[in-house]
Amino acid sequence: MTNSEIADTIKLTAQLMELHNENPFKIKSLNNASFQIDKQPVALENSTKDEIEKLPGIGKSIAAKIDELNRTGQLAELTEILSKTPSGLLEVLRIKGLGPKKVSTLWNDLGIESVGELYYACIENRLITLKGFGTKTQEAVKKSIEYIQANKGKFLYAHAEVIANSVVEELRKKHKKVELTGEIRRKNEIINSIDIVVESIDTIELPSVSIPIKINIIPATQNSFHSTLFETTATSAHLEKSEYNKLGTKNFASEEEIYKQLNLQYIEPELREGLNEIELAKTNSIPKLIETTDLKGVLHNHTTYSDGIHTLEEMATHCKQLGYEYLGICDHSQTAVYAGGLKPEAILKQHAEIDILNEKLKPFKIFKGIESDILNDGPLDYPEELLKTFDMVVASVHSSLKMDEERATKRLLKAIENPYTTILGHMSGRLLLSREGYPLDYKKIIDACAANKVVIELNANPHRLDIDWRWINYCLEKNVLISINPDAHEKDGFQDMYYGVCVARKGMVSAQTCLNAMSLNEISSFLKNK
Repeated sequence: MTNSEIADTIKLTAQLMELHNENPFKIKSLNNASFQIDKQPVALENSTKDEIEKLPGIGKSIAAKIDELNRTGQLAELTEILSKTPSGLLEVLRIKGLGPKKVSTLWNDLGIESVGELYYACIENRLITLKGFGTKTQEAVKKSIEYIQANKGKFLYAHAEVIANSVVEELRKKHKKVELTGEIRRKNEIINSIDIVVESIDTIELPSVSIPIKINIIPATQNSFHSTLFETTATSAHLEKSEYNKLGTKNFASEEEIYKQLNLQYIEPELREGLNEIELAKTNSIPKLIETTDLKGVLHNHTTYSDGIHTLEEMATHCKQLGYEYLGICDHSQTAVYAGGLKPEAILKQHAEIDILNEKLKPFKIFKGIESDILNDGPLDYPEELLKTFDMVVASVHSSLKMDEERATKRLLKAIENPYTTILGHMSGRLLLSREGYPLDYKKIIDACAANKVVIELNANPHRLDIDWRWINYCLEKNVLISINPDAHEKDGFQDMYYGVCVARKGMVSAQTCLNAMSLNEISSFLKNK
């Protein structure tokens, strides 16, 4: 091992000891030793234990550890402490601005065990409530994580779209026809590259800006532009099922003309995945896909009553200004202590404030809701006498995410069967590019929602987009409504509805199959009947 590798190993040992609140004097000794080892002009791997002991800043104890590393390549003390440390915390420790003490606080107070969970906590403003943290620290941590994620080569659609649109805008200054294509045009939730079709016979130069994601420019002539756009937008499965290769000419005036020649209903770009869209298009059975203008209200949102940034009135006023007819407030329930979950007295206070605001803002309406934690074995937070005071209950899992499929499924089934559950929130618990969802029997869950008339949330936060759109088709087959919810923790969070619509369209959601595309009167009746 090089001196640098030895120093890093000693330093990691000290960090993990501090994370676990072990002997501070020993931690200090290890940190000092790490610093001294990195400064040594001689290669310690070639030195004897006696020689190492004589070096400045290195005593017998540290020399023994270095000797152990030289002989075995491992440190028993480090191996032991690693065995009781979640592996994801090692990545968290590498984030700029976070030392072991802060990571220990995040772990013990918020249950954070991975970079993905930490980033989502930043999104929900959880860090600013912790001792030793603040708005600046939270923002610095968030930016550091974004930088790390950008270098992994995969991007959330929300992040990639911003870059893609700026590049297209620049290209359009020099070229007549420029269109996004590939996975970003299909609005996939995860983007590996940005593909752009450009009509040009000349060399195409990318704008001179710093771009962290791979960009592919696909040249096309005036005659081949639409065929090139069609071919590069669709997956190979879509092209094969549509029998596109049987068309002789490749000179089309539009993509609509291509589908017409294929004797197919026009298929929106989001749907061109090669699943069941071709079969449906043969019989003109693809519904009119939902648009942002179809949405009449915003359900599942948080305020300063729990872990939101803006007050109830600020959220409601902004929602009304955006043109919506209603707002569903669903602050966290009492078990979510880390998120300032509401005790019964806080619920009564919030309900009283909602009554006042509903008079002030009418005909706009605020629905009294709660995001009730689904407890370990499936019950909802709060007793029945409190649950029945809400207009709506979003039932969600926030803890014990490591259950096996059978137990995790049973847990959700029990919550779905609770007569007060209105909406099943972020079903899988996934965080895109950060945390896989817990294992579930999705068909059983969706079947249970159908049987109990429970709506399934499509969490529009671009880090969740959960339920996965690939399961929406089965939801619709079972007549389960989808609710596109931003899970907003601040006013700007309402903008995430756009990303929810993008994914809902991939799942063939229409205005008729979306809960919050209902008018205020319609959803009021729906909630009352539920």
